[in-house]
Amino acid sequence: MTRTGIKAALTDLLLNEDITLTEAADRHFTPDYRQRTDGEWADRAEFLDHIAHLRTLVADGEIEVHEELYDGAKYADRHTCHITKKDGSTVSMEVYVFADLSPEGLFQRIEETTLMLKGSDADRNLGSAR
Repeated sequence: MTRTGIKAALTDLLLNEDITLTEAADRHFTPDYRQRTDGEWADRAEFLDHIAHLRTLVADGEIEVHEELYDGAKYADRHTCHITKKDGSTVSMEVYVFADLSPEGLFQRIEETTLMLKGSDADRNLGSAR
């Protein structure tokens, strides 16, 4: 089984312009995917609306994984997203993730908390903006 991870998923979703948003999502997320970011739940459609919005803002970036743990169908990580927006401003957010993986190794559920390290007050909701 090939398992996805946060770096591969976020790179495809936000930084890989060679594939569509749907292709990126199908590579890393189940059809019944759900996500909770800072207490707010989103289903797959709402999550993809969020990513589509971010794609209009993000020019470049890097996903830096600090720790990553797989335990059967459980996944956890701590990572930092370093983002350069199309207006030239930069944002860095540290993210703590707990997730369930499907038998195929795709994300089925993610619960995450974000911590703004660098950016403007307007960027504080970047983790869930739509």
